[in-house]
Amino acid sequence: MPLAPQRADVPVTIDESKCIDGCTLCVDMCPLDSLAIDDSSGKAYMHVDECWYCGPCAARCPTGAVTVNMPYLLR
Repeated sequence: MPLAPQRADVPVTIDESKCIDGCTLCVDMCPLDSLAIDDSSGKAYMHVDECWYCGPCAARCPTGAVTVNMPYLLR
């Protein structure tokens, strides 16, 4: 099981209940390859804590499962 989904302080969180199995739109849009698909569940997760807060991963998600947690100083 990946470590990132259980953490609350990662820049991008994925709501697994909304994430579509096998959909890779958010993973494909990330310029840093910070997101990946879990082989066992087919759901996206953040496997690297690096993020530019650019937002295309959340914008391309058809179900709204991806949330970019913008730091207060960047808002």
